[in-house]
Amino acid sequence: MSGDAQTKLNAVINGQADVLLGYVMDQNIKLQDATHKPVQVVRFADYGVNLISSGIVANKELLASKPDLVKRFMRASTRALEEAAKNPEAAVDATLKANPKAGQRDTMLTGLKLTTALYHTDETKGQRPFRVSMKNVEESLDLLTQFGGLDPASRGKATDWVVLDYLP
Repeated sequence: MSGDAQTKLNAVINGQADVLLGYVMDQNIKLQDATHKPVQVVRFADYGVNLISSGIVANKELLASKPDLVKRFMRASTRALEEAAKNPEAAVDATLKANPKAGQRDTMLTGLKLTTALYHTDETKGQRPFRVSMKNVEESLDLLTQFGGLDPASRGKATDWVVLDYLP
């Protein structure tokens, strides 16, 4: 099933759908919490479909006008991810302290650990978070052009989509 995240979850929880498209570190855990039933995850990557996914999007004008701000933001974001990976319990506790309704501690901890495992590809192992190889970007653009509706005329090259210059 596709749709917004809550609609998909509700449909599966209520037995109106058997499958949903979602993130491996999010919806499946919420389904288990809600239904107390096992959830089977089918990852696209297990079948050779590896797309770059989450990232931070910045306006080109901001990049040009305030590069130091962007670099400081990326330095803080990188450090936050690194610290959360080192001590996921403290990261979840801090999140819950700031927002007690953020979720269930155990679920959030599981989701964070699953997320941390996705920080790197084979090409970026050992590097700091937010790094991506241009090879991975090119492969993602190819898949999006072939199967995802990306207009080939708009495809461009990896560096049209991803900039690593602001990372620490």
